[in-house]
Amino acid sequence: MRGRRALRSATALALLAMAATACDAEELKRLGYPDPASEQGERMLSLWQGSWIAAIVIGVIVWGLIIWAVLFHRKRKGTEGLPLQVRYNLPVEMLYTAVPFVIIGVLFFYTARDEAYVTKLSDKPDVTVDVIGYQWSWQFDYLGDAFKKADGSPISIVGTPTSPDAPGGTAQGEKPVLVVPVDKSIRFNLKSDNVIHSFWVPAFIYKKDVVPGYVNKFELRPTKIGTYEGRCAEFCGVDHSRMLFQVKVVSQAEFNDFVAQQKSGGAQ
Repeated sequence: MRGRRALRSATALALLAMAATACDAEELKRLGYPDPASEQGERMLSLWQGSWIAAIVIGVIVWGLIIWAVLFHRKRKGTEGLPLQVRYNLPVEMLYTAVPFVIIGVLFFYTARDEAYVTKLSDKPDVTVDVIGYQWSWQFDYLGDAFKKADGSPISIVGTPTSPDAPGGTAQGEKPVLVVPVDKSIRFNLKSDNVIHSFWVPAFIYKKDVVPGYVNKFELRPTKIGTYEGRCAEFCGVDHSRMLFQVKVVSQAEFNDFVAQQKSGGAQ
């Protein structure tokens, strides 16, 4: 009876905790991982979930063996001496050594596989953007003949420093807004001519440093239409907190309208 009461109390507390934190099924399934808005982010979510499953399985086995040893191999009244030892038992010691290496090997394989997928650069991305970090904002230049204006210059979105207390504010005009099409490969060429910055869009679950004198590159395929906040994730100076921007993921038709509008010199 005491055990049943304890079980009921634990269940009630667990339900209360779930309700208090507003955990829905999707949040529980992600195991604390943000909701990804890119194909690469979804791959990393799968790796995160697989690592948790492996950790839970190993934890259950280890704790099960510990509890089993405590319950069934404890010293009993009237017994003398030590219980049977497995030290110098070659097969058992080989098992103890091999199992951790197998676990590490499996985790390494999936990590290396997904890292190669996330960092892969395609030969012909659908959209290529030069991302230029400067003190204290961002500039986005669309590369390629399809994004050239009549005078031959590229479509360019140049930001002005924003107020540091409004990463999610409504002052859209102050932030540079990078517009990209959904379900297309987007190449980012990261450049800086002053100090190290870091290009970070939390919803894409990916960030990369912007290093002076070196062009860092990566690709993403956005999967969800919406407007996502971005910021510099590297402390770059006194007004680091003002380096805010947005990435607006739109349909292909909306993106075509945006390009046509920029070519004609209209407002974004």
